[in-house]
Amino acid sequence: RHRPIYTSGRIRKTFVDPLSVCLAGCLSVCLSPNSFVSILRFVDCGRGGLVRFECSNPSDFRIEADGVVYAARSLHLSTLPASPLVIKARDSTTQQQWETQVRLTPPTNSEAAPPVMSKDLKEIVFPSRRTDGQLIRMKRDWVIPPINVPENSRGPFPQELVRIRSDHDKNRSLRYSVTGPGADQPPTGIFIINPISGELSVNKPLDREHISSFHLRAHAVDLNGNQVENPIDIVINVIDMNDNRPEFIHQIWNGTVPEGSKPGTFVMTVTSVDKDDPKTANGMLRYKILSQNPESPSSNMFTINNKTGGIITVAAGLDREKVPQYTLIIQATDMEGNPMYGLSNTATAVIKVTDINDNPPEFTAETFFGEVPENRVNVIVANLTVTDKDQPNTPAWNAVYKITGGDPTGRFSVPTDPTTNEGLVTVVKPIDYEISRTYVLTVEAKNEVPLARGIHFPRQSTATVSIRVIDVNESPYFEPNPKLIKLEEGMIPESALTTFTAQDPDRFMQQTLRYSKLSDPANWLRIDPNTGRITTIAILDRESPYVKNSLYNATFMASDNGVPPASGTGTLQIYLLDINDNAPSVFPQEAEVCEKPEPNAINITALDGDLNPNAGPFAFELAHRPSDVRRNWTITRLSGDYAQLSLKIGFLESGIYEIPIIITDSGNLPMSNTSYLRVKVCQCDINGDCTDQQHIMAAGLGTGAIISILLCIIILLILVLLFVVWMKRRDKERQAKQLLIDPEDDVRDNILKYDEEGGGEEDQDYDLSQLQQPDTIEPDAIKPVGIRRLDERPLHPEPQYPMRSAAPHPGDIGDFINEGLKAADNDPTAPPYDSLLVFDYEGSGSTAGSLSSLNSSSSGGDQDYDYLNDWGPRFRKLADMYGGSDD
Repeated sequence: RHRPIYTSGRIRKTFVDPLSVCLAGCLSVCLSPNSFVSILRFVDCGRGGLVRFECSNPSDFRIEADGVVYAARSLHLSTLPASPLVIKARDSTTQQQWETQVRLTPPTNSEAAPPVMSKDLKEIVFPSRRTDGQLIRMKRDWVIPPINVPENSRGPFPQELVRIRSDHDKNRSLRYSVTGPGADQPPTGIFIINPISGELSVNKPLDREHISSFHLRAHAVDLNGNQVENPIDIVINVIDMNDNRPEFIHQIWNGTVPEGSKPGTFVMTVTSVDKDDPKTANGMLRYKILSQNPESPSSNMFTINNKTGGIITVAAGLDREKVPQYTLIIQATDMEGNPMYGLSNTATAVIKVTDINDNPPEFTAETFFGEVPENRVNVIVANLTVTDKDQPNTPAWNAVYKITGGDPTGRFSVPTDPTTNEGLVTVVKPIDYEISRTYVLTVEAKNEVPLARGIHFPRQSTATVSIRVIDVNESPYFEPNPKLIKLEEGMIPESALTTFTAQDPDRFMQQTLRYSKLSDPANWLRIDPNTGRITTIAILDRESPYVKNSLYNATFMASDNGVPPASGTGTLQIYLLDINDNAPSVFPQEAEVCEKPEPNAINITALDGDLNPNAGPFAFELAHRPSDVRRNWTITRLSGDYAQLSLKIGFLESGIYEIPIIITDSGNLPMSNTSYLRVKVCQCDINGDCTDQQHIMAAGLGTGAIISILLCIIILLILVLLFVVWMKRRDKERQAKQLLIDPEDDVRDNILKYDEEGGGEEDQDYDLSQLQQPDTIEPDAIKPVGIRRLDERPLHPEPQYPMRSAAPHPGDIGDFINEGLKAADNDPTAPPYDSLLVFDYEGSGSTAGSLSSLNSSSSGGDQDYDYLNDWGPRFRKLADMYGGSDD
């Protein structure tokens, strides 16, 4: 199959198998002998030179072993063969053959005829060198000057740029080529060269903004592809044309300038860019202001630097309160601003006039009024309003208020409301109506930032605030509070202590005070409700638990009769002076000594509720009775507060001894007291410690503790016993309940309730006397014979069944039933008769017969009753009676 893959110029190339034969090349210009038809190469695709090529027209064309096709003679359009040129390739090893066609078509443009050399085209000559391959001497700075090509050329294309020539083309045919970006490297196809004449041409318009220069390398080879000259570098510069307008970086520019700025104040800079060459006029920009809106107070408030784009003020009079914003139309033009040849573009500059503090705050009124109740704090008395023309919510607008007069004690403050900018006159310290009824304040208003230079505060920045104080009913107060008095303890009831009165601060109100008691922990005091006179109603005792550090506190209340009533409290502190009213007692109250003399000393002291000098030093003495006290013991004074008790004899039998000790304090009127020291005399070891068990009990626990422990043990034992009795009783009740409600365990021994069946007329007459307890049932012997039931047990001596009381305990019922069951199981005459159930007489005339009879005609003599053995011990007797043989 033939598949065309490439057609260019006058030669169309095809091949059979693209996997075996590869094709590449470009056209030549003329068809002279030994010249290329094209740089047309059939590649062996890596077969290592085993492919041999053949041409179908060897008289006009020949193909070399390397796959290059040449023209064998000079060819003209009229002599071109009509049939395509067939190229065959054969693999010498596998004998595989491929075939392709080369079609020759008429040339176009410069390819139609041999090249015509342009006489005025600039030539670039390769540097000469010897034929033997050695270079001749040449200038070291021999450099090919760059070629300038204007961008955006309209053609016609291709457009010749320069001719590349070698001196060796005089004696042999050479082929020229160029390489590099724009030729054989991306972007390809921009520059082409005539391989025969060496004319380098540009094939399309250039764009300097895309690529500003190209660096190519020119080559010269002979017809065999051998290099005959060293490559030379060719630089092609793209000459800029004014084909791009200026473009502003931002379409809208925002700037600020303070109001009142002087001429020459910098505002902002606008910037525009031009893609053209900035080194030429094409990229040199100039700026100007086309319009200003609004044109107030002047139409030329700003100017712009035509080269840098910097905007500055040129006139005074910027006032934010009048014109807060300016809009400028800025134009940028290239060609250095030439309006005829230059390209232009515009942008918008928005300049906001920022605020400065050029307007002071002014009060809306000269005098403000307010009123406040006395003794009230943190309340707003008056709202001070101001006006400020500066921008709201800025430091130049925010007001700061200051009291400059009328408040020497600092009872008022004027904070600022952040939302409304009002001054809030606030009371920060209580005001007393009785001291001052009115206040006249002088308040000054300023801004958070100072005023601009040259602007002064007007008279309207200061105002007067008149405040009226309202009298209210104030609480009475005790003076002093607390009130301290000193008294000796032991004062008798109805003794006058002091007068504790309060004062009413409302001097301009006619009010009376009444007194009452709020707190009196020991209930010792009474206060007169009209005069405040305090008297005692009990004896004052310094040793009372309500007295702390000799101080007793009582609280009283004074109330007026105002509207609404007010009250105040006061504390009376009574400092109780000590008197000798408490006798001393021995401490400790219990001790122990050994039977032997050593060690046998006990250190004792005394406790006295009084204070010095009504307490120690103390005098210790043994009582005279009983007489054996002084005979067995002796007491020695160690100091004013301590004494030592010791055995006087060499041995004292173990036991507990109560030793009376007389202790006398040092009061002005001394008080004595006989205290008993409980001494435990015990056997001791070598260390002097008691060794008997009683010592352990006495030393570890007191008598009260031992008695408490014993009581706890007894109570615990009683609780355990009660619990055991209760559990036993509960088990009996559970067993009785189980026997009564579980019909599956024993079908005989349960009390069953049967419904009325309506057996016959004689069944309707019930004998209620039969429904009695077992112990009240009359004997069978006295029943009439004619009414005897067929299923009753025979007449024989009754077994000894247990008897039940008339009103038994629920637990006894269970015991009675269990004992009855045991007696029935052991009674040989019991089956099949039930010993526990009592049935009423059913009537003798019933045609149904007895349901309990086992001798019915339907029973069958040969029935097997052995299965009754599986029903339990109570049915085994039935099985023995009816399950046996006829014998």
